[in-house]
Amino acid sequence: MRVDGSAVRMGMVIEYQGKLWLVVKHEIRTPGNLRAFNQVEIRDIITGTKNNIRLSSSESVERVSLSQRDCTFLYAEGDMLTFMDSETFDQFLLPKELLGDSLPFLQDNMTVSVETYEGKPISVQMPEKATLTIVEADPVVKGQTASSSYKPAILENGVRILVPPFIGAGERVVVNIADAAYVERAKKEG
Repeated sequence: MRVDGSAVRMGMVIEYQGKLWLVVKHEIRTPGNLRAFNQVEIRDIITGTKNNIRLSSSESVERVSLSQRDCTFLYAEGDMLTFMDSETFDQFLLPKELLGDSLPFLQDNMTVSVETYEGKPISVQMPEKATLTIVEADPVVKGQTASSSYKPAILENGVRILVPPFIGAGERVVVNIADAAYVERAKKEG
């Protein structure tokens, strides 16, 4: 399936210059009075080499169709992650680097979508959001307004995020995995 250059997004697998590439990052840029383009960082699925390309909306690339299956994360050992297929219960290993920046958000028993090409796992799609506990948060500075001021906090996985002043250490929050951004206070269980 062909997609135009401006529609290429993170996590897609595209065919470019006769190779399969995983889109690691993308950013739509509009420099001054020039036409907008999509600055894309891609990684070769076979060799792991990275490349940066510019795609305009007039260009198109082939989006590779992949098969997806839901899998459960079991445990990490060294540089490898062990997953279990939710349908067949087969266990398999994937390298940690396949998750990229979203690796710290991977939790035990989390369900992820593993994409395969010709039976070989090539990418892992994490859920959109994760619920984590704040382990450290700066105290509220008197006089700050709650409307636009955020303070730094550290999640249980070591990731730094910005949270509203009313969030303190020990509270559970929902975080958007793609950009490590605070979404809301987690609902209390019970």
